[in-house]
Amino acid sequence: MNPSRSIENLGAGTLRGFAGLGVFSRFVGESFRSLADVGTWLPLLAGQMRKLGVNSLPISLFLAAFTGIVLALQASYTFTGAIPLYFVGTLVGKTMILELGPVLTGLALAGRIGANIAAELGTMRVSEQIDALETMAYNPVSYLVLPRVIAGVIMFPIIVIFGDVVGIFFGLVTSMAMLDMSAQTFIRGLRLFHQHFDIVYSVIKCLSFGFVITIIGCYQGFHTRGGAEGVGVATTRAVVTSGMLILVLDAFWAATLLS
Repeated sequence: MNPSRSIENLGAGTLRGFAGLGVFSRFVGESFRSLADVGTWLPLLAGQMRKLGVNSLPISLFLAAFTGIVLALQASYTFTGAIPLYFVGTLVGKTMILELGPVLTGLALAGRIGANIAAELGTMRVSEQIDALETMAYNPVSYLVLPRVIAGVIMFPIIVIFGDVVGIFFGLVTSMAMLDMSAQTFIRGLRLFHQHFDIVYSVIKCLSFGFVITIIGCYQGFHTRGGAEGVGVATTRAVVTSGMLILVLDAFWAATLLS
């Protein structure tokens, strides 16, 4: 392979990356400026909260329930009698609240919500419906983006909190049914190392995850090109990019808030 061609391709890829970052930054800035257009996005907010939040509860609760079951079983297997069994409650509670609850729910909803938003807005873009909104003097960002982003930021922590409760409950039931542990023993471990900051930390992560999933989905949908194939590409990019950013943010918040 020609070394000069490799360097040229690397430079072109770098320039495209920075150009894409600039376009995304302008899109985010336009979204924040459109917050002042309350009369456009506020009437649409409740519908998006139901669509993105309430309708996502079943998959979140299903995921949380089996996560709690697996955590309880793995904790008992790992301890193997060397550590008191009440630490099962500690492990289930801490892991669900601090890590697996927000992250697994975020990855699952990146596939459900992020893909849905990207496909919906992408279809509107290639069918020129977004252009029609601009022609009718509507701000498409206020009308299409803000209700989804704000709904995601509001509802994502609520979804995760419900999921954490269900996951811990199923961890308790599993411990009582399969590990010969009393409810008092499990709750003792659950309360032993609990700190109120755990919930604050989890909510901060959830707010950032909800914002990332929705804003990436909207961005990819708004910048869809190429008809039906372009919609598919935008949907895939939304899911992959959201998943990667969730993992990056997870590491960032851990390094920033837990160190």
